[in-house]
Amino acid sequence: MSLARHSTPHRTVRVKAPGKINVSFRVGPPRADGYHHVASVYLAVSLFEEVAATATDTPGITLSIKNLLPDSTQHGSTLAGEIPLDERNLAYKAAALMAEVSENATGVHLEITKRVPVAGGMGGGSADAAATLLACDALWDSGLSREELAHLAAELGADVPFALLGGAAVGTGVGDQLSPALATGELTWVLVQADFGLSTPEVFRQLDELREQQGITAPEPGQVEPDILAALRRGDAQALAAVVSNDLQEAAVALAPELNRVLEIGRTSGALAAVVSGSGPTVAMLAVDEEHGDKLIELLEQLGLNAIAVTGPVHGAKIS
Repeated sequence: MSLARHSTPHRTVRVKAPGKINVSFRVGPPRADGYHHVASVYLAVSLFEEVAATATDTPGITLSIKNLLPDSTQHGSTLAGEIPLDERNLAYKAAALMAEVSENATGVHLEITKRVPVAGGMGGGSADAAATLLACDALWDSGLSREELAHLAAELGADVPFALLGGAAVGTGVGDQLSPALATGELTWVLVQADFGLSTPEVFRQLDELREQQGITAPEPGQVEPDILAALRRGDAQALAAVVSNDLQEAAVALAPELNRVLEIGRTSGALAAVVSGSGPTVAMLAVDEEHGDKLIELLEQLGLNAIAVTGPVHGAKIS
């Protein structure tokens, strides 16, 4: 990879990209390549990662983490320090990919502000990658269309194209084949953050093991249930609560049994629904509205849980 010196050194572009909740997540059997076919409904929520991309006068890609996760959680001390700052990081990979297709690429420093729980099942790393693609495109005047950026995003991971798109969408294939879904109104979710992370590949492996032990042959996931899309179209939290589901939840709970307590608290504390977000361990609780969400947070905090309220859908990656 060659990073030339055509842009003005020290120019900075800042981009925010959202975390996501899987309102519905159906998982098929493992494929020959180790991945799984899925049928999912993504919802972008108001918890944004931010990437500041600064052109440097020396070649190469460097990263730093600015951690703004809530002080009441241990995420910062236990997990933020484990984020790789080299080519293993999705944001680094995104910058390297942009450098390959940009005629005016320079050295670049990426400062990532973390707000989405690390290894929390909300696509924080994917949001970093999406933000980096857009930031480097602007920094280097690459002139790529959103469609071209989405094509690059798909090379980086299944959740990256959605972080670029935002809003609500149906994801098929391995989750990267996106179809926008109409969502009206604003849904309020309360997120209960854990002080540990879960590996997405490990959760999928656990799901396969559980199904084998139980003699379950999972079908290929078909289309997303019409009731889910109808509830989103109406912005109907009550109707959505009845159809929220996640095939990975059982596997996440098997790896982290303490999640059972959080889910049960959600069910008995007045949440319309409580579900593990993606591969976990973040638990998403659906509230009636913002006022109801505030009451839920107060109750959850009294029980020693770290909770925050978010809304969705929100926009995708955007220069700030």
